[in-house]
Order: sequence, then C-alpha cells, then structure tokens
Amino acid sequence: MELGQVGVWFFTDTQSAEDAATFAQRIESLGYAALWIPEAVGRHPFAHAAWLLAKTSRLVVATGIASIYNRDPGATVAAANTLAEQSNNRFILGLGVSHQPMVEGVRGHAYGKPVTTMRTYLESMDKAIYRAIMPSSPVPIVLAALGPNMLALAGTAAGGAHPYFTTPAHTRKAREIMGAGPLLCVEQKVILNSDPGVARAAARGAAGMYAQLPNYRNNWLRLGFGEEDINGLSDAFIDATFAWGDTAQIRARIDEHLAAGASHVCIQPIAPSNPGFPDMAALEALAPAG
Repeated sequence: MELGQVGVWFFTDTQSAEDAATFAQRIESLGYAALWIPEAVGRHPFAHAAWLLAKTSRLVVATGIASIYNRDPGATVAAANTLAEQSNNRFILGLGVSHQPMVEGVRGHAYGKPVTTMRTYLESMDKAIYRAIMPSSPVPIVLAALGPNMLALAGTAAGGAHPYFTTPAHTRKAREIMGAGPLLCVEQKVILNSDPGVARAAARGAAGMYAQLPNYRNNWLRLGFGEEDINGLSDAFIDATFAWGDTAQIRARIDEHLAAGASHVCIQPIAPSNPGFPDMAALEALAPAG
C-alpha cells in the first residue's frame, strides 16, 4: 500500500450513497491518499467502505474508527480481509474502544478497561478462523490511541495509531512512544477562513460534541490544557487543536505534524457556512496535486 502523506477524514453520513461516492471520487482526483470514515450511530463502516472502494480505483479507504464493541473479533477479521482482497489492498482497519457513553448508553455493553480490552480483542483477532481467499498483503491495523499505554499497544500489537483531535505536540510524543516503524495517522481539523471570529465560531461548533467525552478530555489535560480551556473552548484551545487561516497557515500545521513524526495527516475540512458537510473549497486549495 502506498499511503501518501495527506488524506481526508469526514463523516459521510450527511451525504446520500451516490453523493458520498462522488465525494470519494473527487478526493481521489485531487490526489489525496485516503478517505477515513468513522463509526458512530450511522452507516455500517464496512458496508460503506465496500461501496466507496468499488466506486474508486486508487483511493485507500480507512475506518477511523470501527468500534470493537460493535462486532466480535472474527467478524472484524472477515470484514477487513474481504475489503482488502476485493479492493487490491486499499483498505486500512482502524479500531478503537469508542467512549463509555456510546458503549454503555447507546449500545448497552459494559465498558471495560480500554487497553486491556483492546489487547484481548487483538489477540482474539489473531486466533480467528478465515477460510476465504486472503488479500495479497496483510491488512494494516491502526488503533485509536491517545494515552501512552494505548499508543504503546498500537506500536507493538498493531500496525500503528490513529490519534484524533490532538496537536503536533501529541504527535511528537506518540512517535517517541511507538518508535520509528509503526504508522502514525493523525487527524487534523481544518477551517479555511482567516477571520478569527468566523473560524473560531465554526471550530467551537465542531468541538462541542467532543468536549464532554472523557477520553478526549483526559488527553487534552495531559497536553497541558486546563479545565477552563476545555469547558469554555478557549481561544488557546481552539487555536492549538484546529488549523485555521489561509492555505499557507493550514499547510504549515500539516507540516508540523509531519515534522513531529506523523506518517500521514488526514484533514477534516469544516465549512463555517455549511456545518456537517465538507468544505470542498478547502480540499481543493489544500490538495496534494494542487
């Protein structure tokens, strides 16, 4: 797999299947390496990945992430191998433990200790039986990893990490923990707008849903933000976790992640005037082929 330095991360649940396919095709034509799709309470990520892979020819599709609580390890192995074999190795399996409110409140499962639960799940995946034609290369597996223990597990028991909603300082620490070899695929939210009021307002609108989730809060506290920064979504917090401004300013943030050790940066293009839908002008301006 040739995973380039820059990809796109976005919820495609706001788009029809046809529109999502057109979106993926446009991303591919712009030269982005991959499209990362999440799992929450919308589409099945593996079924949707199959659709997007069938509608593209070079684009890598990655789950960012699929929750390990939503299916047993054998089902995940079968899905990943099927997608990779059908697409000529254009699939990355991103796995995560999700969040306690989602797992217990929405899905009705008991939320276990994150690192122990993930380790056990990966061990069970290794033992799963799969008796169909295998993909020609093993499916890359990356973990949603923020804290040092999950990052260490990502570097030893998986192929790398997929940190979400972090900073270049976190990227540097993640690379130190995992070492030089594993993939480090970092998500970065971007807003192509140089007006501080407009950009920060859009950022706060996008950040609000994450601010009460303990996995993110704990990571931000480790990065040095105070409770007041997180609760109030302060300018300092917004400016550190979002890349906003003109094209040069956003590219500089992407370069910061790469210099800090990221293998790949997947940008999430937030449109101030149309929340929930990708800012295509930003993707066109930031395109690797541009």
